[in-house]
Amino acid sequence: MTLGVLAVLAMLFIMFAGFWTDWLWFRSVKYSTVFTTTLWTKIGLFAVFGLLMAGAVGLNIWLAYRLRPPLSAMSMEQQSLDRYRMSIAPYKKWLLLGIAVLVGLIAGASAAGQWKTWLMYVNGVPFGSKDPQFHMDVSFYTFDLPWYRFLLGFGFAAVVLSVIAAAVVHYLYGGLRVTSPGARATAAATGHLSVLLGLFVTLKAVAYWLDRYGLAVKSSDFKAADNWTGLRYVDANAYLPAKTILVAIAAICAVLFFATLWRRTWQLPVIGFGLMVLSAILIGGLYPAIVQKFQVQPNEQAKESPYVQKNIKATRDAYGIAGSEVTDYPGVPQTEDRGKLRPQADTTASIRILDPNIVSPAFQQLQQVKGYYAFPSTLAVDRYSGQDTVIGLRELNIGGIPKNNWINDHFKYTHGYGVVAAKGTTVKEGAPDFTQSDLPSKGVFGTDFEQRIYYGEQTKQYSIVGGPQKELDYSDDKGEKETSYKGDSGVNLDNPVNRAAYALTFNEPQILYSGAIGDGSRILYNRTPKQRVEAVAPWLTIDGAPYPAVIDGRIKWIVDAYTTTNGYPYASRTTLGQSTADSLTNSQRAVVAQENQVNYIRNSVKATVDAYDGSVDLYQWDTQDPVLKTWMKAFPGTVKPKADIAKPLMEHLRYPQDLFKVQRELLTRYHVTDPQTFLSGSEAWAVPDDPTTKAGTAVPPYYLSMKMPGQKEKDQVFSLTTTFTPNERPNLSAFMAVNADPGTPDYGKIRILKMPTSKPPDGPGQVQSKFQSEPKIAESIRLLRGGDSEIEYGNLLAVPLDGGMLYVEPVYVRSSGLKYPLLRKVLVTYGNQTAFEDTLEKALNVVFGAEAPTVPVPPAQPPGEGTVTPPTAQDPTVKAALGDAQKAIEDAEKARQAGDWAAFGKAQDEIKAALKRAIEAEAKLTTPTPSGQ
Repeated sequence: MTLGVLAVLAMLFIMFAGFWTDWLWFRSVKYSTVFTTTLWTKIGLFAVFGLLMAGAVGLNIWLAYRLRPPLSAMSMEQQSLDRYRMSIAPYKKWLLLGIAVLVGLIAGASAAGQWKTWLMYVNGVPFGSKDPQFHMDVSFYTFDLPWYRFLLGFGFAAVVLSVIAAAVVHYLYGGLRVTSPGARATAAATGHLSVLLGLFVTLKAVAYWLDRYGLAVKSSDFKAADNWTGLRYVDANAYLPAKTILVAIAAICAVLFFATLWRRTWQLPVIGFGLMVLSAILIGGLYPAIVQKFQVQPNEQAKESPYVQKNIKATRDAYGIAGSEVTDYPGVPQTEDRGKLRPQADTTASIRILDPNIVSPAFQQLQQVKGYYAFPSTLAVDRYSGQDTVIGLRELNIGGIPKNNWINDHFKYTHGYGVVAAKGTTVKEGAPDFTQSDLPSKGVFGTDFEQRIYYGEQTKQYSIVGGPQKELDYSDDKGEKETSYKGDSGVNLDNPVNRAAYALTFNEPQILYSGAIGDGSRILYNRTPKQRVEAVAPWLTIDGAPYPAVIDGRIKWIVDAYTTTNGYPYASRTTLGQSTADSLTNSQRAVVAQENQVNYIRNSVKATVDAYDGSVDLYQWDTQDPVLKTWMKAFPGTVKPKADIAKPLMEHLRYPQDLFKVQRELLTRYHVTDPQTFLSGSEAWAVPDDPTTKAGTAVPPYYLSMKMPGQKEKDQVFSLTTTFTPNERPNLSAFMAVNADPGTPDYGKIRILKMPTSKPPDGPGQVQSKFQSEPKIAESIRLLRGGDSEIEYGNLLAVPLDGGMLYVEPVYVRSSGLKYPLLRKVLVTYGNQTAFEDTLEKALNVVFGAEAPTVPVPPAQPPGEGTVTPPTAQDPTVKAALGDAQKAIEDAEKARQAGDWAAFGKAQDEIKAALKRAIEAEAKLTTPTPSGQ
């Protein structure tokens, strides 16, 4: 007995430990309302539907027992059943209770899993738009219909289980007979089971009625598009009327079943049920097939066009691509004198030659400092002071710890340290041109910011900090520096209950008794940005590429999050895992819900995670999204208004990659708005494979500061770009860019340049092939491969320029004695001209046959009659302006060293103003003037 009690108590404590640690964690991140709301919702659903199921099944078992015949028939069958009746007689109450409890627990657990469906149903807000077939608000399909379907499924389960339970009891006590002489069922059993079957058929009538609306969100195979959703001609003209007819037939059949309470015969209900089944086969199956075969197929385009038009509109609205701007683009240069385009090549785009997907080993080799630090395999691209910047954090690498043991892994080595950043457009001797480096980190961000990284993409183990055991902070020439965590993150281990709970949770008994844990000790876990945002907002889908930024003296992880639904009427579905996969997708960069099918997505939330204290902030980004509004009603106070986004944070927000990849996948088909063209498939595009790899996976989109033709902004805008090719062809069919800078009015504007189909320009694969097949380039690459060196091709960037496409690709060389690649060459092609040079500038000069313009300072000439007075650096106005520029440069350097970024920005503005005055003054001096005037 004692052992049994102890075992029960141990099991209860194990269950309690999971609950308690979850509560402590949510409380530590100040999102306890998410935990309590979710918990009480699950408990409520479990209790209500568990009791309903237990009550329904238990009631019917009790009722079947009460309706048993007083005397059983004299037969071998009944004599054999007597043994079972006698054996369960002493335990029938306990058996009834046990069965009811069992089915109640199962049903309650299933209902608890529908907590999201329930919260969306009770908190749903209208979309303000209606479906074109039934004219119901979209919210009916996204919030209401899933809940109605759950209720219907629960009702079917309750009736079926009740029928089975009642039939077993009736058979056991003689109400139903198989081999006994006389009637096969008593009148009481007949009435009881008929009512249950009548309820089943009634639910079937309701199911037929809901199926009518379900046609608007039904997926089907359709050659025009994968995962087609919505009604087609056969649905509207065959399935829809068939479902309506079946509703009436099922209702009549249900009445016949209920009528057996008075008629006590199965004849009419069985006939009615047979007619219903036959009608379902003929009306619901055969008739639509006939309509499809003889009406639709002979004239498919005419029949399907109105429904295709509805699908196109709904899909473009649901994925946020309705405002995409498609314009024709020549694809070939329009200016014959290419020398004139050389200045435009510099002003059209800040071409990023530092590939964040290749240079991580260079960051690792040059800035790792210690083996227990590491950089992510794919670095981030951000903007600082208008400069495209490649940035990475020096995170803790648990595998690089000199000696792995419990104290080292969880107490001493607890955090990474420092930010490393490099210019995206320049290199130094092939290596990254660092703007922030070393340990402690210093550079353009200064040194006066919190550099410790307790929360990061690679920080997946728990750490215990703040107690008697000191942590390794970082090492320098003077030795190791120690620290103790001062943040308020994590959960206190200041009492034995918490320690015992975490010892169980992490299966680590030492947490319970270790002397390294004492006053002030806190346990940190759930430490990746994605884990933390997912936990506090389980209704969001998280982007696969969080990225860091230095903001107001803190390192913040910026996480893009999406609201999705699978119930937007007529909008075709996509699988997130497939749509977002590309040549860079790996365990680090992958959408959480790999197999989730959705047909509506919005980047509704921007989240931040502090790298030091792990605090999570959710900001409303899409203020019009009804799905987000619904969740904000369900979890009030968890999402901050958009107005709370501070300017320093706003400067580092960007258009998310995964959303862009989903949209580009849809735009391969849905850039077409004419249903006839859509059905023909003649304008369908494809996302090209990445030509720089041999994996055969999609080319990733690239961040790039550039100007698109027809762009309203005069300056370059931080953008996200990609290319398209025709289906099964390598040519370039379109170039797509989205404004990724939220500080501009056109943020989120998708622009597509459509190439001519008659003479399309080369696509990425063709450009790569030409690069490698050009004899001189091929020879140069062969020489670069000399010895054991390896060639790595960087991102193939495409930039529209004067009607043509400028392609730029950095080429890296990793020699046998060097552990990281160096940028050695740059490939550039424009039209029919190709260059392979040491620098981007030289390559552009070769392609355009001209050098980039510089401010000339020609030698002074003695003025004479009819001569032109030359500009000179000795001109007082020019000299004063250049002097002001020099002073401003000195002020900027002083401000940078002092970490005064406000003064630094002011000095930068003064530099620009001074240089502008100098240029204007020289422009006036170059104006032809007769001597003496």
